[in-house]
Amino acid sequence: MSVRPVVLNAVIAWLFVIGSACFAVGALPAYAQAVGAPADSVTFFVGSVFFTAASFAQLLQAQTPAMTDVDAAGQHARRPLGPWVGRPRDPGWLAAVTQLPGTVFFNASTFAALSAVVADEDQRVWRPDVYGSTLFLVSSAFGVLAVSRRVLGAPPPPVPLGIAWLNMAGSVLFMASAIASYVVPSTQQALDSRLSGAGTLLGALCFLVGAALLFPAWRSALRRREPSRAADGARARRPRDA
Repeated sequence: MSVRPVVLNAVIAWLFVIGSACFAVGALPAYAQAVGAPADSVTFFVGSVFFTAASFAQLLQAQTPAMTDVDAAGQHARRPLGPWVGRPRDPGWLAAVTQLPGTVFFNASTFAALSAVVADEDQRVWRPDVYGSTLFLVSSAFGVLAVSRRVLGAPPPPVPLGIAWLNMAGSVLFMASAIASYVVPSTQQALDSRLSGAGTLLGALCFLVGAALLFPAWRSALRRREPSRAADGARARRPRDA
């Protein structure tokens, strides 16, 4: 399968934007009251599906260097997606490969809510569960590492670094939501319903902004590559010393 790198990046960004927006809207009390608990649960499940699709596409991108190492002209040329291959020394690939199963856990928890027969105040199976949130935290840590000075050997670009930290903030908030939504058996009440809803909403907004920034991050990366490609071409044309 061959795709244009710029198209793949746009698909990833839009899938994350839509998935994040679904989680943000679903966490709004006014929306839940307006549409009812079943429709609210569907909103979260749809959002989780978009998250998983985006995460899978991002893994394909991460394991295919030709999808990201392009300039302004090369971004429109179709390139084959690389076969499945492990890249354990690449923090970008590690971020993608740990994020994908995290989204699958969200698929499971949000799907369970579609058939739940308990009251909303007794069980919030649609909120990010601890397993998915833990994997998101691990993925976000690898994402920060991927754009840090230690990895690149140079000051990290501001937009990718901002995306990495927004994703980390979103993961922390999702974890807070998952913990706060735990139903205490003795009381059949969540630990903190307000924190659970706020964590989901604010975490989703962090992911939403981070996803939207994938577009300027892509353009910024293209501009950074142009001078280095031009310098490489000048060195190639330079006559050899006698």
